[in-house]
Amino acid sequence: MKLILAVALFVAAAYAAPLENDVVLLKEVPSDNIGVGGYSYGYELSNGQTHQETADVINQGTEHEALAVRGSFSWVDPHTNIRYNVDYVADETGFHPKGEHIPA
Repeated sequence: MKLILAVALFVAAAYAAPLENDVVLLKEVPSDNIGVGGYSYGYELSNGQTHQETADVINQGTEHEALAVRGSFSWVDPHTNIRYNVDYVADETGFHPKGEHIPA
């Protein structure tokens, strides 16, 4: 039992150790108007990952009130160095992504 605990602690410490290739936040667009009818935010990381998103409350004050979200995100595959981009809409009808790599 002690051996299992020791191995588990060793594995946890190995995963917790910082990596030499830590990802750094390069750019951030601060959140705007969170909780007041919508929001917007965005960021860019040193590994090529980006994300931008805006949202608005539609049909506010009715039984059909919903959050309509539009945005995009991208990342770079570290093995092929190919950038993937996804544009999306998420609203009362669901999540609708679009990208060249996503089947229609």
